[in-house]
Amino acid sequence: MLLSRLAFVCFFVALLACSFQTTSSPASCFELVRSLVLLLLCVASFCVRISGKNSILGKLCCSFPRPRSCFGGFSMDGQSPSKTLIFLALFAIQAFSQIGPSEPFLSASPAPSPLGQTPQFALNVRLRRMILGALFGSVTGFLASLLFLLSVRLLLLCACRAPVLQGPVVFSPAISPKTLKSALSTDAQLIPNGKYRRLILDDAGLAVAAKRLELGAHAGPPGNSDSLKRRVQRELELLARVKHRNVMSLMAYICEQEHVWVVYDLIAGGSLEEALVRVRAQQLKLGWDARHRIAVGVAKGLRHLHFECSHRILHHGLKPSNVMLEEGFEPRLADFGLPTLVSSRTDAPSTAHYAAPESFQSRRYTDKSDIYSFGMILGVLLTGKDPSDPFFAGDTGRGSLGRWIRHLQQAGDARDALDKALLGEELEEEEMLMAIRIAIVCMSDLPADRPSSDELVAMLTQLQSF
Repeated sequence: MLLSRLAFVCFFVALLACSFQTTSSPASCFELVRSLVLLLLCVASFCVRISGKNSILGKLCCSFPRPRSCFGGFSMDGQSPSKTLIFLALFAIQAFSQIGPSEPFLSASPAPSPLGQTPQFALNVRLRRMILGALFGSVTGFLASLLFLLSVRLLLLCACRAPVLQGPVVFSPAISPKTLKSALSTDAQLIPNGKYRRLILDDAGLAVAAKRLELGAHAGPPGNSDSLKRRVQRELELLARVKHRNVMSLMAYICEQEHVWVVYDLIAGGSLEEALVRVRAQQLKLGWDARHRIAVGVAKGLRHLHFECSHRILHHGLKPSNVMLEEGFEPRLADFGLPTLVSSRTDAPSTAHYAAPESFQSRRYTDKSDIYSFGMILGVLLTGKDPSDPFFAGDTGRGSLGRWIRHLQQAGDARDALDKALLGEELEEEEMLMAIRIAIVCMSDLPADRPSSDELVAMLTQLQSF
């Protein structure tokens, strides 16, 4: 809209500049006014097509009646900008088609009229010359205005570009940047899950977990480029704003040459994967109430990421090792949004069993892909089995945990899929059988058949009400 107004102003200025060359005879004035009105209608109509009818120029032009006979019976209302340009070109060609070959295009003074030429012919030549100058002036002004606005936009983008931050970026007042940097330079203790390192901050006596992420080449330019570092900063600052009971908060990060350190709270209870390993080894008893609490907490965390944040956040790697357990088996989601920044692979053994089919087929990841991963976690909680168990590679296992559970459900033997340690109370068995149906729906092959995270929370919380 601004460009069209500038073009209209440039055209009007060009008309004023060329009007000083006209004569004051009534005939010449009439011809001049008629030609200028026709050309002005063309340019104004074209500007309206660019700026829209809701602009000031569009409202002004639309408030006047437009005859349909100006250009061969065509109305300018229904024409596109390209057609309007064609009418402008035809008008210019018709206006200058009668200029004699002996008439110079630009001359300081008119040449003597040959025998037989009337003053009216000289006036027409001068009028056409004036219109051509006005047309060229408007086009030149429009292009110059466009170039000027593009230059201003580039300058603003460069001026508003965020700087690359050096050193630790801390989001928690309990962490000192200097202490955090010195703690990372020492040999930290490796947490049993193998991904995080335990750091003890001496000044506050605070224990945190730090993880080193290798920046992925697929995320942008090479890891040491400023553009990739700015992108990583924006993503991490967005993740640091997430505050929820079932989601781990990012406390700090350090962006270095080709990797980045992320710092979270240290969860003493470990991950869900560690708890399930102890359950299979009969070192830990995990009843249905605790497993149901874990499933509801994970669903609430996904709902917060998908619907309650200012920008929708996808986990991109939901699995038991990324579900941390606090005291009382209250789950908290970890590593959400990080796989988009690092060199992660969905076909890795630890991730492939929980990844949705569309992430392999079309490389397309949506919130329904997180729901599929949740369905796998719910299936693991109900059956107690590991999806990587060789049992699922044979014909009996149907190729995967999800297909095996679906086969037993369709055969009417869904009870056989439940963990034997959970069987005993009839009321709990009914709840678990309904939970199996929820897991099957979440593991549907088509993303459209899976529920959303807010629907999932409602279904899981209503299980115990039955």
